[in-house]
Amino acid sequence: MLTVQIVLFDGFDLLDALAPYEVFCAAAMMSNDALEVKLVTAEGARAVASGTQGLPIAAAGKLDPNRAGIILVPGAAGDVEGDGPDSVPAILARTANTELTGMIREALGRKDIIVSTVCGGSLVLAMGGLLEGRRAVTHHFGMDVLGATGALPVKARVVDDGNLVSGGGVTSGLDVALHLVERELGPRIAHAIEELFEYERRGIAWRAQGMVPNSEKTKTDKESNLVLSTEAVSPLSPPLQNTFEQTESVFDGDWDVTIATPVGKMDVKLSIATSHGEVHGTATQGDETVKFMSPVIQGNKLTWSQQVTKPMRLNLKFDVTVDGGELHGTAKAGVLPASRVVGKRLKSTF
Repeated sequence: MLTVQIVLFDGFDLLDALAPYEVFCAAAMMSNDALEVKLVTAEGARAVASGTQGLPIAAAGKLDPNRAGIILVPGAAGDVEGDGPDSVPAILARTANTELTGMIREALGRKDIIVSTVCGGSLVLAMGGLLEGRRAVTHHFGMDVLGATGALPVKARVVDDGNLVSGGGVTSGLDVALHLVERELGPRIAHAIEELFEYERRGIAWRAQGMVPNSEKTKTDKESNLVLSTEAVSPLSPPLQNTFEQTESVFDGDWDVTIATPVGKMDVKLSIATSHGEVHGTATQGDETVKFMSPVIQGNKLTWSQQVTKPMRLNLKFDVTVDGGELHGTAKAGVLPASRVVGKRLKSTF
């Protein structure tokens, strides 16, 4: 018997979870119970408050990441503007920082489990560092963020990347579930459900199969640069040349920096040095040190890209200025609200 586990978390989107639930229940009815579907959480049986006016849904048990079958992770419902605790990005990030991320990582390591997502569910996995180099889709509002985590976004209704199947917008839960039913139980069961629901799937499920369109071939080199390097600081790759020659800059030195994000503060140590117009920089977060990517000084502004891993895994673009011993600026990933960056100089070479 095929087991489907639909994961609920505080703030989940009702339609993301319950539309697939209905499809899988219909599949069970039409296949003489060839599958079973369960609502679960990472913590165990409990009432889970959805993101739609807090409507509670009962989860019957705990997610089993070693049970063969399908695991489906929905997205979140909440404020689509702003960066408050009830915003969709904040809900998704909090979920990524629960036991769920470790469980899904374990499930992705098994050959007998398909992990599927609907809408922002792929961002939960991506923020936990699980989708680097994987093809996936999410709600169109979050495609830039998906790319900023190192995933490879595909603009399709459903993306089938082997043991990872993702859906785009909120209503794509119907399409994801029907695709999985066809894949696991066959097209006749899937077609019978479409007739029952009076619904026909939208779009073609994207797969890395067949001939590659010319338009996709031109993207290959760009996609290879989506994941920022986390290799050790040495050796440094050649930095970009600045627009003017200088031996030192006001940015040079060691900095104690705080990045204020919607889901918490990140403390980072920055070390910056300029020599003959070339900028070098490293950032240390906990026990991990990474180098700046493409650092450039333009006038009184320093910009660079950098990967952070806590409280979520994101590739951030920094834009900062210095006033004496203080550093101010922003860090941004895709369409997520910009995070405020403040810092104090610890040591100066200027």
